[in-house]
Amino acid sequence: MSAALLLLSPLLLANTDTPPAPIVTPAQVDPVTIPDPIKAMLDAAMTSGSEAEVQTIAKYAASASPESAEAIRRIANAWKDARSAAATRTLQDSGFFDLVRGRVEVGGFYTTGNTRNVGLTAAADVTREGFQWRHKLRVLAEYQESLGITTREHYLAAYEPNYKIDDRLYAYGAAQYEADRFLGYFSRYSASAGAGYTAIRSPRMTLDVELGPSFRRTAFTDFKTENELGARGTLDFDWRLANGLTLSQDASAYLQNLNSTLTTRTALGAKLFGPLSASMSYAVSYESRPPVGRVGTDTTSRASLVYAF
Repeated sequence: MSAALLLLSPLLLANTDTPPAPIVTPAQVDPVTIPDPIKAMLDAAMTSGSEAEVQTIAKYAASASPESAEAIRRIANAWKDARSAAATRTLQDSGFFDLVRGRVEVGGFYTTGNTRNVGLTAAADVTREGFQWRHKLRVLAEYQESLGITTREHYLAAYEPNYKIDDRLYAYGAAQYEADRFLGYFSRYSASAGAGYTAIRSPRMTLDVELGPSFRRTAFTDFKTENELGARGTLDFDWRLANGLTLSQDASAYLQNLNSTLTTRTALGAKLFGPLSASMSYAVSYESRPPVGRVGTDTTSRASLVYAF
């Protein structure tokens, strides 16, 4: 864990903003005169920087002023192209530690299954979105002690680089370390490589899926060690239900002959103020063949404060 935190520290210091796209005026695109009220609405939408707002205003403005509908569409498309070009230039010109985004989460948890506890949890997620590469780093720690006895101890560190083949398809690599003796293993190292695809991408909703072969080495608490090839699949779904309210669903599966693992996490986030938000989540972890004396399914409910940077 200390090594993962050392890797994380320089990333947390980097945070640059993408410059806004230039505003495209009607005169730059089409000589057709657009009514002043409609022009003012378009300018306001483009100034806000929201692609969804620009598309909505352009749609209804074209209906309200059919004679200038084509000019309105050209303005909206030109603004979108300029925005995309500005973002591309920023990505191309940025250094490795630029354009870093992330979140730090601190809160409490409640577990059922092999343990029934209330304790503290801390997690950090960092993503660096480059022009050709995307890097994702996640660390998580959960710990509880009762009457001097440790009753919950779970650690995770994961790193995943993505190479973008086009605007939706990418190749990924993934390396992960876990330790959870209450779930039945002292350590578990996982490695995988394969293909990912952005099946849904809109201002309010995204869905990424990944699939590829995997290798895992697990040291169980019954002192058995298991090395096995298998397959890995993941799903990452995010949905902005309303301004300040988001729903996310993450799931991963390692399918193997001796022991398969399925994890899933559903979270609801609500923005409080500034960079702070509140999060409620429910996670399920399933082992198809747990060690003797352990149950196969654990659940964790979390309530957290989240700081975004």
